[in-house]
Amino acid sequence: MELLKLLITLFILQAFVPSTTLIQAAPTNSNLFREYIGAMFKSVRFTDVPINPDVELHFILSFAIDYDTSSSPSPTNGKFNIFWDSANLSPSEVSSIKRRHSNVKVALSLGGDTVASRFAYFSPSSVDSWVSNAVSSLTRIIKEYNLDGIDIDYEHFHGDPHTFSECIGRLISTLKRNKVISFASIAPYDDEQVQKRYLALWKSYGHLIDYVNFQFYAYDKGTTVSQFMNYFMTQTSNYNGGKVLVSFLSDGSRGLSPDDGFFTACSRLKSQKKLHGIFIWCADDSKANGFLYEKQSQALLANPH
Repeated sequence: MELLKLLITLFILQAFVPSTTLIQAAPTNSNLFREYIGAMFKSVRFTDVPINPDVELHFILSFAIDYDTSSSPSPTNGKFNIFWDSANLSPSEVSSIKRRHSNVKVALSLGGDTVASRFAYFSPSSVDSWVSNAVSSLTRIIKEYNLDGIDIDYEHFHGDPHTFSECIGRLISTLKRNKVISFASIAPYDDEQVQKRYLALWKSYGHLIDYVNFQFYAYDKGTTVSQFMNYFMTQTSNYNGGKVLVSFLSDGSRGLSPDDGFFTACSRLKSQKKLHGIFIWCADDSKANGFLYEKQSQALLANPH
């Protein structure tokens, strides 16, 4: 009789909780700090950035782009090349910073805004060929640099949302299945065409995406704390079940800046157990002010209260 009751209970649970459903996790804070690095070629190094031992810190190399530099950039359909400051952010530098700090991981970001002063388009010839090329080229780069994860930051598109979802979803799935990466993130912002694609990806493959690096700094300069909180709630609803990280620009040119209330908003989210982490664009620009905001962000995240 007890066995029969157990079987009935398991049947009911299986019926009402499909395996593909994203379940909203209980509210919780995180000590995760992430920073994009290398896109601006300002000779910034990992060792320049302050590292608080009480946070989990991800450097995100920016960018790997599937464009060919042999002439005027042309799409190469998933064949990625390195476009970050590899002279200062080399494989040996990655190994060194990870060896010196056990709380540091390093990822690479795909896409970005521009390459050689032109928009960096997501422009696959076909899903199958793009995924095959991307898996091959990125596996080579990730292993060469001893990286831990990838970030998806495409901002310009040729092709429909379904194609984007299938290409990126299958890429993440394959890299994880092959144990090439241990985490993946996406970096959308509040633009109709951008959101259509990332939300399609989230709907089909959200269970494989560990973090949502939402670009809150893409909102207008002069954003208030109240507006920021509303934006956060909206995107948390859009990416339901995801760990939506808050963000700002080092140079304060857009969004809610650190000097105008960003850390106030973070404290409010922390009190609500909704602060899943902070990320900054970018270390290259932060170098000018001595990484002041990196220190503040990490101190806030490391504080248990």
